[in-house]
Amino acid sequence: MRILGTYAESSFHETTSSRKKPAYSVRLAIVAVFAALIALLTILSIPLPPPLYELTLAPAVYFALSVMVNPWSAFSAIAVGSFVGEAYNIASRGGLPIFIAGIVWARAPEALIISRARGKSWKFMGAMMLIATLYETVAFFIPDWIFYTYGLFSYGSPTDAVSGFYAALPDLLTMVDAAFIPIALLIVKTAGPRFRQLGFAESSKPQPS
Repeated sequence: MRILGTYAESSFHETTSSRKKPAYSVRLAIVAVFAALIALLTILSIPLPPPLYELTLAPAVYFALSVMVNPWSAFSAIAVGSFVGEAYNIASRGGLPIFIAGIVWARAPEALIISRARGKSWKFMGAMMLIATLYETVAFFIPDWIFYTYGLFSYGSPTDAVSGFYAALPDLLTMVDAAFIPIALLIVKTAGPRFRQLGFAESSKPQPS
């Protein structure tokens, strides 16, 4: 893909972006708004059989946010939004409380992975989102494997490592979140210029692929 625009327009955006940084109040507002949005999209989820529990609609938003703002603002919004959304799901629909910690552990670090693609090519951006999805899958799979093996956190009775491995295998379906990557890239292309105006200079226009 290529970003269209004149040289003058590009120079203007690069100059104005480099002159300012987002104020603390702006960063705080971004965290609050996107934490609320991620919480809402986590609540509006599709129920799945254990141990997956649910498919949420949030990945497209937090993938894009991780590119458009600084890493720790994205990390904070994802962590808070995921915590609140999953806590609501557990309280209203039932489930193990450990799922709340699990979704934060699996999601929030994705911001730090995807943020390495800020200002890079679209292909690199998509690749980092894919790597982040792989991290999320592993972050669910390995703890569940251990929990099933040793019967921790109400994951049943202790068993052997092989049985625990097979019990956790459905976690690999978390890779379906990669389907949200094209939507996330579209969000970045559409909303990215506005975030640059807010002072997130490092999220400069992606380079042509």
